[in-house]
Amino acid sequence: MAQNNNDDITIIARNKKARHDYHIEETFEAGIKLQGTEIKSIRQRNVNLKDSFAIVENGEVFLYNMHISPYKQGNRYNHDPERVRKLLLHKNQIQKLIGYTKQKGYTLVPLSIYLKRNLAKVELALAKGKDVRDKRRDIAKKTANREMEKALKYRTYEQ
Repeated sequence: MAQNNNDDITIIARNKKARHDYHIEETFEAGIKLQGTEIKSIRQRNVNLKDSFAIVENGEVFLYNMHISPYKQGNRYNHDPERVRKLLLHKNQIQKLIGYTKQKGYTLVPLSIYLKRNLAKVELALAKGKDVRDKRRDIAKKTANREMEKALKYRTYEQ
C-alpha cells in the first residue's frame, strides 16, 4: 500500500495473524458499506479484524466476523457489532476474485482497515493458507535475522 502525498491515510487496525497464517498473493483496496454510527466507532479505533474473512456471493463480496464495537453515544441507533458488511470493489476485481477463490486453498482475508480521505477502506488479500512447516520456517528466519542484527550491532560498538 503506497502512500501518496494527496492521500491522508490513517491506519485504524491491522490483522497481524493474517501474515502469520497465510501466504499473501495479491492485495486489493475495498470500500465498506457501513451503517449510521459504525464510522464513528471506526474513527475511535474500536475495530477488531481477528478471525475475519471475506466471501464472494452472487457477484458481491461480503466481510464476515469483523467486530466494530457499538458507539457509546449511539443509543438506539447502534448496530450489531459482528454483522455481515458488503465490500465495494470494481466488477473486474470481483471477477478476478471469483476465479481465484474457486481454486483450492485460496481465501480472502482483510489485512488492515484504514481511513483514506475520511472514507473507511479495507486492504483485502488473496491468500493461501500456510501449513505448520511454513510457519516454523518463518519463525526460524525471524529469529535468525534478529540474532544477526544483534551480533552486527555489538560488533560495530566493539571496533
